[in-house]
Amino acid sequence: MQLVVMAAMLALAGAGQGCSFGCRPTNISITVESCGSSESVYTTMCAGQCFQEDPVYIGHDNWPEQRICNGDWSYEVKHITGCPVPVSYPVARNCMCTACETGNTYCGRFPGDIPSCWSY
Repeated sequence: MQLVVMAAMLALAGAGQGCSFGCRPTNISITVESCGSSESVYTTMCAGQCFQEDPVYIGHDNWPEQRICNGDWSYEVKHITGCPVPVSYPVARNCMCTACETGNTYCGRFPGDIPSCWSY
């Protein structure tokens, strides 16, 4: 269940976001479900941009370290009225730019179009 809630938080991360810089905790509302009932809870997630330099030339052995917005997470418990089974959901305690870990994150280049904050 924790994985489903975390996936929902990550999907919401890009929704409705304008141009913002810096990795920081951001307030969001997510829906949690237990015993066939669902309720909204307010939590925080890490959002923002980390400085990334794209070199002109990248050799086979000198790929630049990619940094992502991540943080320290804990879990809180929500009791839905009428349901004896509590549900836990993630809460970002603090956020920082850290090296991308290939064991739990896709660290490759994004194949789509990334909106830019630059004005021309």
